[in-house]
Amino acid sequence: MSLTIPSPAAGPTPSPDTASSDTAPTPRPEAVPAAQPRTYQVRTFGCQMNVHDSERMSGMLEAAGYVPSAGELADVVVFNTCAVRENADNKLYGNLGILAPVKAANPGMQIAVGGCLAQKDRETILKKAPWVDAVFGTHNVGSLPALLERARHNNDAQLEILESLDVFPSTLPTKRDSVYSGWVSISVGCNNTCTFCIVPALRGKEKDRRPGDILAEIQALVDDGAIEVTLLGQNVNSYGVEFGDRQAFSKLLRACGEIPGLERVRFTSPHPAAFTDDVIDAMAETPNVMPQLHMPLQSGSDKVLKDMKRSYRSTKFLGILDKVREKIPHAAISTDIIVGFPGETEEDFQATLDVVEKSRFATAFTFQYSKRPGTPAAELPGQLPKAVVQERFERLTALQDRIAAEENARQLGRRVEVMVTAQSGRKSEETHRLSGRAQDQRLVHFSVPDGAETPRPGDLVTVTITEAAAFHLVADPATAGDYSLRRSRAGDAWDRSQADSCGAPAPGSASGGTGVSLGMPTLPVRGR
Repeated sequence: MSLTIPSPAAGPTPSPDTASSDTAPTPRPEAVPAAQPRTYQVRTFGCQMNVHDSERMSGMLEAAGYVPSAGELADVVVFNTCAVRENADNKLYGNLGILAPVKAANPGMQIAVGGCLAQKDRETILKKAPWVDAVFGTHNVGSLPALLERARHNNDAQLEILESLDVFPSTLPTKRDSVYSGWVSISVGCNNTCTFCIVPALRGKEKDRRPGDILAEIQALVDDGAIEVTLLGQNVNSYGVEFGDRQAFSKLLRACGEIPGLERVRFTSPHPAAFTDDVIDAMAETPNVMPQLHMPLQSGSDKVLKDMKRSYRSTKFLGILDKVREKIPHAAISTDIIVGFPGETEEDFQATLDVVEKSRFATAFTFQYSKRPGTPAAELPGQLPKAVVQERFERLTALQDRIAAEENARQLGRRVEVMVTAQSGRKSEETHRLSGRAQDQRLVHFSVPDGAETPRPGDLVTVTITEAAAFHLVADPATAGDYSLRRSRAGDAWDRSQADSCGAPAPGSASGGTGVSLGMPTLPVRGR
């Protein structure tokens, strides 16, 4: 399907057959310099699934001959959108509005919009922003280069939205944003019917990859130098439903434990209703599965959970955490919570506070409920005033901040192994600290003692925690003896990537482009 943008006014171009016969002889053509490849930039909004989809978009564009923009104006700007987060549409149209005059001044520039909001809004995007060249959905990421070329050739805005997957996204070329850590999709779509969520409508029913394909992709990542993978799905622990194996996910975790060179395995996000004991056993018994779990609570009120169509109750949720901690005592558990769901009473909210107190989350991603057109919850009675939701939100975050600080304080004096990342803290220039993630995914800022070797992103250091805050830990070794460095294949891969991009290795600093942090959702940072 295409919607036409009128071509700019232009005079006819004479053809060779109609050229005047008394024109001067055509001079010998001079050498024409090779055309510069077109540049691109992908801007990502939303969840980990979107981040991984953006890696595929980048891979598709580079396979088609595009090169990443080095900070200058890109020839192609792609927005990978979210329809779940608050004000997602305002954020998109605001960005498109900013680019409208930029594109008008650069006629060869193209703009594309993909992702969940594109799947939902479709023609609306082209009506509101007719300067957009291509709109594509969640099921046809692989169409992006062809849509851009067709738009250029026809001077038409191309709109292509498929209702089901045309090819499993992981078979597409992918440009990884990290050489030491990567996402691996095990499924797409979701079979749940949570009333606040529009994801099933936009990404479709769950489709599972075959285990052999997943393990082959992991092996390829490891062969390229990665030492950490995060298994990704809308509901990872229901993996196997499509081919009838209820223990497929736990088997997959155990299989990951048999891949030489793979040191860290994480996954996101499971659903409490489908979380079974065999998964807990696999986590505890597979050495490279990390002692960390992201388990979305959403609400501590059984009434609200019922209204949300979350098919578990608070007792079951707390029981899962008890089993995990029994088998993995040092596990760090994070969660998602929605405040102010329609009909939530003060008693319901207090139930959430009670569950949070009992759960002792290392961190929580908290959201104020807001209507999402197309979701059943948007039509429920009892929509709460903004002021009520805000006040409850502040009480919840204050409670969780206290708990996070207390849980982090328990880490003081612990020796932890930290995988160094390319991203550093906001105050790294002042503190001269590097940053990384402990095995339990806690963020650690650490210093390198005088005379000790500086690690590269992907290397591993072992340090003792000397300071704790709500959202990060600090390790400042007093002597070189308190600091241990293990250079890794991932660090070697980082050096190679820097050489390939003609950049000098810069330990503890990003390589120059706007990257994304891979692995589980990053801990919120509210000051240091």
